[in-house]
Amino acid sequence: MSDDEADAPAEDAKDDPAEADAQTPVSADTVEDQLDAAAQNLDAAETETDLDAVEAELDKIEGLLESADLPEPDDEDEESRREEYESQLSDLRGDLEAARGPYAEDVIEEIEGVESTVADTRWTDDGRDQLRETVETFVAEVEEILDTELAASLTTDIEDLSSALSDAAVAVGDAALDPDDDADTIAQLVEAAETLQTGVEDAEEWDDLETRDQLRAQGFYEVLDHRKDYPPEWHALKVWEKRDRADMVLLALESLESNFMERHCLESLERMGNPDSLDAMVERAGRRDKPAIRILGKIGEEEGLDAVLDYVDSDPNLAKPALKAAGEIGSDEATQPVADRLVADDPSVRSQAARALGLIGDTRAIEPLADTLENDEADEVRASAAWALNQIGTERALDAVRPYTDDRAFLVQSEAEKAL
Repeated sequence: MSDDEADAPAEDAKDDPAEADAQTPVSADTVEDQLDAAAQNLDAAETETDLDAVEAELDKIEGLLESADLPEPDDEDEESRREEYESQLSDLRGDLEAARGPYAEDVIEEIEGVESTVADTRWTDDGRDQLRETVETFVAEVEEILDTELAASLTTDIEDLSSALSDAAVAVGDAALDPDDDADTIAQLVEAAETLQTGVEDAEEWDDLETRDQLRAQGFYEVLDHRKDYPPEWHALKVWEKRDRADMVLLALESLESNFMERHCLESLERMGNPDSLDAMVERAGRRDKPAIRILGKIGEEEGLDAVLDYVDSDPNLAKPALKAAGEIGSDEATQPVADRLVADDPSVRSQAARALGLIGDTRAIEPLADTLENDEADEVRASAAWALNQIGTERALDAVRPYTDDRAFLVQSEAEKAL
């Protein structure tokens, strides 16, 4: 074999950067040539197949850069040649993605996003009217573009509107549109979907209304026959309380960002003790809200017990209202957790625990209450234990109180005399 023939493979490797990458480092000129060629091919690409070929070129260039022999910058602040080429490659990939499509999948994704917005947003009456018009226009455009008919029931009902959009998305998918052959059709659908998106964004949401407008829309002010109280919300609140409308009081509580109105709303709910406020108060109690704990006691439903018992072992500020509420609810399930607080460090907590046991009325509490009456150092606590035993009222409970008619504490004497 001649010397020329022996050198031939090396010459071929210079012509093919992929082969050169396997044998010798790639030069900066080679990388630049490849980047320029990819940019020209991207500009000339007309089909998805052309773009796929450009993407393959970019993948190849990325591999070349890994082994390229590139000069380092003289100045530390200067961008290296490698960083420059990597930036160009990144830009080309971005241009490539921008050149792709649009696809039918993009249209479907846009419709599904709008459908989610329609379903998850609270709309005003005017907003629902606007939605119906927007969706109706979009459905008609899809039917015309795809030469199909959608069985859409277009009312202001959100479920109907959501269903119509879902049907439109299915129709686009069923059309099996090709990004090259059906590019014009897809472009029309994209434009229609963008108009749909804009129309939905312009529809009036509930949050767009001012607070008083929201309350007015829900009839909160309908009970105002005069403006005796200021602000008017306070007068309306009093009327709704008299009518035992917890829903309207909760509406004001949730809507009005005012410490004044929040306090009065919670006071109303506590006076009402309406079970309709149970769920809202359980949620607030979970945030260590003392008024909500008190309200749960006034409601007196066992469904609120767990939220109350969470705080009987807390600091006195929360433990006392929680113990009182547990007593007012009156469930035997609270007996043991409440009885455990008869040995709390704070005497006011022990006293409230004793009274709560009296309200519950569970005879299992007789023994710990009798022990508290006999041994607690605080007369306040002993008096509460005596009161609780009288509240339980069984003969065994009364027997535990009767011996204390000559007690050192007047309140204990008083309770003992009641037991005679």
